[in-house]
Amino acid sequence: MSAPSNGSGSRNAGRPAADFGGIALNLAGIVVGVALWWVLTAGGAVGLPPPPDVARKFVELVGNGQLATDIMSSLARVLAGFLLGVTLAVPVGFVMGWYKVARSLIEPYLQFFRMIPPLAIIPLAIVTMGIDETPKIFVIFLASFLAAVVATYQGVISVDRTLINAARVLGAGDLVIFLRVVVPASVPFILVGVRIGLGSAWATLVAAELIAAQTGLGFRMQQAQLYYDLPTIFVSLITIGTLGLAMDRVLLAVERRLTDWQERV
Repeated sequence: MSAPSNGSGSRNAGRPAADFGGIALNLAGIVVGVALWWVLTAGGAVGLPPPPDVARKFVELVGNGQLATDIMSSLARVLAGFLLGVTLAVPVGFVMGWYKVARSLIEPYLQFFRMIPPLAIIPLAIVTMGIDETPKIFVIFLASFLAAVVATYQGVISVDRTLINAARVLGAGDLVIFLRVVVPASVPFILVGVRIGLGSAWATLVAAELIAAQTGLGFRMQQAQLYYDLPTIFVSLITIGTLGLAMDRVLLAVERRLTDWQERV
């Protein structure tokens, strides 16, 4: 006699086909977008470079090694600031959500800094940290931290009280409840916060590279602006978007793996 199915097998069986269909639609959307861009710029109606000009500039920047250097510099800054921000945000978010006293002490500062755009922090960062890599990484760190800590905190306070009370009835102590109930229930919120933090890190990159940078995608865009070099600006923009999208897809795969127990549409 065959074992009864729990439904997860059928969901997993249909997932590869759904993923393939989603990828096909993604590619179709990209092709349509590039075609529309080409049509709009072909007649000169829009003051933007056509795709062939951007492609030629891309080949040129790859050939002279400039794009690779800029990518490595920007990736190093984004990863350093992002990883530091998320690493600190998760424990701080848990502390805020678990202890009301800590929440009352920390939350005013958290909300205060969330209202300040990263660009406004740059003068203070330069004065206090100099013009080397430290202030650049700090600005990216701050953007990532603020996004991730709010999501983690929201995840902890959103845990169903019924689950916590049921664990207490079964004799679980605070540590066991925290590790076996609160942390797993908060994981989806944390991972969403991590993804938002990654987006904030890339969004802050251009502002961070205003601080006396000599290489980097944001720096290259600012230099190209001075000479009205639109193809270089587009190459940098597309590269930032592509790198950010690739990293987000990696995080999305991790999120799906860690939250496989959740039902999805």
